[in-house]
Amino acid sequence: MPTSTDIPDDGFPSTGRLASVDYGTVRIGVAICDPDWILASPLETHPVSTPEKDAQYFIDLAKSERIAAWVVGLPIHCDGGESDKSKESRKFAAWLKETTGLPTRLFDERFTTVAATAKIRQGKTTRKKTKQRVDAVAAQVLLESFLESCRYRGELSGHRLEDSTSDESLDDA
Repeated sequence: MPTSTDIPDDGFPSTGRLASVDYGTVRIGVAICDPDWILASPLETHPVSTPEKDAQYFIDLAKSERIAAWVVGLPIHCDGGESDKSKESRKFAAWLKETTGLPTRLFDERFTTVAATAKIRQGKTTRKKTKQRVDAVAAQVLLESFLESCRYRGELSGHRLEDSTSDESLDDA
């Protein structure tokens, strides 16, 4: 976990509850972790609605779960290149930060849905239950990866919203 001297200029905290978001245009998976960044858990899947209702959902969620910051999944290709979905995720992350007033970082979400589906199927759930849970579990996999990366590197991982990475590899952040 980063130390207090590692707080970047985007104001992302080094402790406090984080929420990760697996953004989609139909459903948004959400996971949270404890204030010490040890354990991540799937929270829920939010069905996308109107901008006003979605804003109220995230404002209420931040308040009720005492969220200190957001980690938003950034879908990128295996070669590190970005796609239209990457641009949508960046736009959503900026909206989330503006809407809730909380620091927000992007983190590589390659293979999170595949890992989430495998994790759910280990529990021998039905196909319908798997589909209902996959977005929240994908957000959990994303948050676990973020936390592990921070621990391994000894510093904050991911990318500030202001970072331009459209043609760069995201492995260097």
